[in-house]
Amino acid sequence: MNYNGKKFLRKFLPLVIERSAGDAEIWVADNNSLDGSVEVLQEEFPEVKLIENKFNEGFATGYNLALRQIEADYYVLLNSDIEVGENWIPPVIELMESDEQIAVCQPKILDYFNNERFEYAGAAGGFIDKYGYPFCRGRVFQSLETDRGQYDEPVEVFWATGASMFVKADLYHKYGGLDDDFFAHMEEIDFCWRLKNEGYKIMCCPASKVYHVGGGTLPKQSSRKTYLNFRNNFALLYKNLPANRLLKTFVARLFLDGIAGLKFLLQGGFQDFVAVIEAHIYFYKNFRRLKQKRKKLKQNKVSKMYQKNIAFEHYLFGKKKFTDLDPGAFS
Repeated sequence: MNYNGKKFLRKFLPLVIERSAGDAEIWVADNNSLDGSVEVLQEEFPEVKLIENKFNEGFATGYNLALRQIEADYYVLLNSDIEVGENWIPPVIELMESDEQIAVCQPKILDYFNNERFEYAGAAGGFIDKYGYPFCRGRVFQSLETDRGQYDEPVEVFWATGASMFVKADLYHKYGGLDDDFFAHMEEIDFCWRLKNEGYKIMCCPASKVYHVGGGTLPKQSSRKTYLNFRNNFALLYKNLPANRLLKTFVARLFLDGIAGLKFLLQGGFQDFVAVIEAHIYFYKNFRRLKQKRKKLKQNKVSKMYQKNIAFEHYLFGKKKFTDLDPGAFS
């Protein structure tokens, strides 16, 4: 997927082509870029198949529109700001082929600027706590670990990053792909949760490595990003939580989001404070629509959810590494 990423295409696409040869067909879906990306693709990468979306309707819709036009056994959703490692595809496919219940898998995601450190968007596989706060093996909130091989075993996780996501194509279409209403951020968590509610597994395969720049489309510090994260997090919780968990989770989140908003305000982030309020307003205004979505989905108790409050664990008790967390709390 590309949006105004001409510099990333020139930098990273040659390696994607070289290191995917014989393993994958390369397509670029362009979301109506205005920076000359399409011309670069046509003139400098004629061997790459191009899909031009007429409008920029976000990460989720952009992929949905593009993947309807591609026939394959597997899709690999890959951000334009990623450098792929050597032999990055075969280990993932081998793992996914070993178990028909594996629907989605991600590689190990490392920081492009510091290859020894995990990258925020995925690290060595994603998890969420019982209140919907996401974190990763190798990343708890803003605390990023150095990769010392501590997460090199393939494991089942709760979610896989959309920055580099392998997914079985038939399951992508059968279960509706990414939610168009999310636009961007957390759409992959929602998708993985829906698959888990259907009995499928999400995996991380650290034998495959990619290196992510991050923040290529939206800056890492952005009130727009804050809004999308809070808005979409509320939506994925409401769509996927079992009925007996809904009320207590949302009551707790009202309190926790109030604390988050106050923290933004005290740190001078007035626009982020407003973004949290706007995210809540969106949820209430669109409640009926979300209720109709929920009715069409299964909601089950699923594995790999952390049954404690990761925010309290991190900010109050100083737990900065995944290995600091209680392994018995993942159920």
